[in-house]
Amino acid sequence: MLKIDKEVTASFDIDAQKTFSPFCPEELPVVEGDKIVDELNKNKGFARLHVASRDAHSLNAVWIANAQNPPMSKMEGFADMDIRWPAHAIVGTAGFEFLPGLDSKRYEYQVFKGMVPDQHPYGACYHDFKEHQSTGAIEFLKVNNISTVICGGLATDYCVKTTVLQLLKAGFKVIVNLAACRGIAKETTEQAIAEMTAAGAVMIANAEELAM
Repeated sequence: MLKIDKEVTASFDIDAQKTFSPFCPEELPVVEGDKIVDELNKNKGFARLHVASRDAHSLNAVWIANAQNPPMSKMEGFADMDIRWPAHAIVGTAGFEFLPGLDSKRYEYQVFKGMVPDQHPYGACYHDFKEHQSTGAIEFLKVNNISTVICGGLATDYCVKTTVLQLLKAGFKVIVNLAACRGIAKETTEQAIAEMTAAGAVMIANAEELAM
């Protein structure tokens, strides 16, 4: 069992939204993306504070794919976008909402990502790729004397990985509950887990491996 001091621990639900689940099949559905809620809520039981991030996009976003520029095609000349994606997590639509079973009022801090049309950040700690424009998440955790962060969310190989690496760089101990995550593709998910582990993150199979 991995012993946790609740007083210095926060949970971080990363982009646990309908847009990345079968609830929104025309957006960016992740296989079993709707199956992570129970584990995310179990993470919260080991944490004093609870943080969440959400993609919060606009239909005016420059990176939205179209007939001439299909999904995953590279974008050149933009500092904070790398590839095109289908429209997803548009504010005011079902895709922007949390997965059913997650209570938005339970979070002491929320990050909205990608509101600017020419930015598509993956990590929840910075709005830009160079990691100069803070979302305030790191500062919130530090000012509240948090040293350990338990992470889960969608998707393992993109936003979860990048957020975990950002938290590690900021000096936090980071635990990734793999049962509270799902990835887009098997190969990139395995690569992400290896990268997070090499950077110092602790991987657990599920919340049962945690103990107060």
